[in-house]
Parts: sequence; C-alpha cells; structure tokens
Amino acid sequence: MSKPKTPGKDGGDGAEAPAGKSKKMLLIGGVAVLLLGGGGGFYFYKSKTAVKVEPKKVAVFVDLPEMTVNLSHTPGTDRQSFLRLKVSLELADQKTQAEVQPVLPRIQDNFQVFLRELRVSDLEGSAGFFRLKEELLRRTNAAVHPARVEAVLFKDVLVQ
Repeated sequence: MSKPKTPGKDGGDGAEAPAGKSKKMLLIGGVAVLLLGGGGGFYFYKSKTAVKVEPKKVAVFVDLPEMTVNLSHTPGTDRQSFLRLKVSLELADQKTQAEVQPVLPRIQDNFQVFLRELRVSDLEGSAGFFRLKEELLRRTNAAVHPARVEAVLFKDVLVQ
C-alpha cells in the first residue's frame, strides 16, 4: 500500500522538488549576483576615480650673480669673515620668469642687506643653512610679489 498524499503547506498535492537541489540553485544564484554586483561596482568605482596624468611642468631656473659679503664682526675676534654665495631661483614657468627678471636688482639688494648682518655662528650646521635658505626665499617672494618663487637653491657657498 502506498501512503496517502497529504496536502502541502501551499495547498498543492505534496509533491515537491528535492530539497538539496533547490538549496544548491539558491546558493549558485546568490554567488552569481554577488560576483556580478561586485564586478560592476568595482568597474564603476574605478571609472570614476581614474587618475588623469597631466604632463609634468618643467621648472625654470634663474641664476643670480655670485655675491661676496663681509659678515658681521664677532666680538672677541680680530679676523674679518666673508661669505661667498651663488644661488639660483626656481620658478614655476616662463611667465613667472618674465615677471621676476626686471626685479632681479631688488632681490640682490635684499640679499646683500640681509647677508651683511649674519655672523659665522648663524651659518653653522645644516640648520643654519636651512634658516638662511628660508629667509632668502621669504625676502625674494616679498620683492617679486605678486609673482612667486618656488625655491632658492644654493649652487656654491663658502664661509671664510
């Protein structure tokens, strides 16, 4: 004798697909949705955040003439000290060079006035040269305003 069929929960005749096969299909469908969604999201994210590489701008350098100045006299010494300095100004582009070129005498004057007040002890060590470079940059930018000098580069420095 066969067992009587009992109506299922959905009102059907009780004949259902095997439970293992439906779970497998559900799992495969879920994985497929996740992969497609993740791939699409990654593509969308990458297309929005793609970095556009701009051509690197070439800096322009302007050399100043070599300067030799007497340093401020250090009390207790009989010897006079000198500073010989050769610098180059780094500019962003040719347009800035056209703005800076006419005021080079003013930059040199600012350098001369400042450098004559220095003592040998002000130039000792890398920290002394860093402070000197920062001060020369500040004075240069004040002289060429509204143009802007990117950096003051030391080409030759001699303290004697």
